[in-house]
Amino acid sequence: MTHAPGREPIVVGLDPDPGRRVALAWAADEAARRHLPLLVVLAQNVPTPGYRPAGGLPSWEEWNTALHATGDRALHEAVAFAESRHPQLRVTGLLAEGHPAWVLREQAQHAGMVVLGSWHLSALHELFASTAVALPLVARAPCPVVVVPEAEHTTQQPPYFVVGVDGSPQSAAAVDVAFEEAALRGAVLRALYAWHPPRLGVLDEDAAVDECRRLLSETVAGRTAAHPEVELRHEVVHGHPVQVLADAAEHALGLVVGTRGHGGFTGMLLGSVSHGVLHHARCPVITVPHTQRP
Repeated sequence: MTHAPGREPIVVGLDPDPGRRVALAWAADEAARRHLPLLVVLAQNVPTPGYRPAGGLPSWEEWNTALHATGDRALHEAVAFAESRHPQLRVTGLLAEGHPAWVLREQAQHAGMVVLGSWHLSALHELFASTAVALPLVARAPCPVVVVPEAEHTTQQPPYFVVGVDGSPQSAAAVDVAFEEAALRGAVLRALYAWHPPRLGVLDEDAAVDECRRLLSETVAGRTAAHPEVELRHEVVHGHPVQVLADAAEHALGLVVGTRGHGGFTGMLLGSVSHGVLHHARCPVITVPHTQRP
């Protein structure tokens, strides 16, 4: 599937359960706001051709045919759902064989954004469920990845987004996306620098916090001129970045973080802050790679 430059679709990974439509709705709304096409992807793992169950169970061919028929039906219903939500939206569907993480990673190479749903289950269940797809996708996708909780959360008025800032060049991309998202929705943007003092402490805590404020101001400087309609609030907050961001975004429209960082996120790559907020945040989490396609 090819798309004109600058018209990369919003890709959404489909959960075949018709009761799980929050991520699909979020992706359709995002595509409509950005005037982009929506690609609904259903990835299915199928039995290998050599599989021949005994005991009168269906053959591989029968199993494969039934699986595809079920997938086609789920995909058709999902496309119809998105089209009914936004009649002017261009929606297409793709049924692919393979692990969802692999399939979505391949589609991410030509996407403006990838969206998938998440159920907050026990840590053991999550290991084999939503995060088994989200974590490898977030780590490797060249575009933003959005993980949308399937249990809708309560938002607050006025609506707001939260973005984690750490003073690094890598966090600049997350701030850019956060400003875009806030502008699209007429929302307030809260830019937070989470300062977590080192275990051995610092000689001058006031000076350290002042440096955090300087880095935060430098990161957001210039972006307010590009988005004058966005009300920006920025502050340095004491605490662990995961807890600070999850708490601040409890009633937010979304939380935006980079996939890598330093400064307030010293030594934390994917699997720590990004990983942590994916597990703990109750709002949609938008992870932004530190380098994106031009």
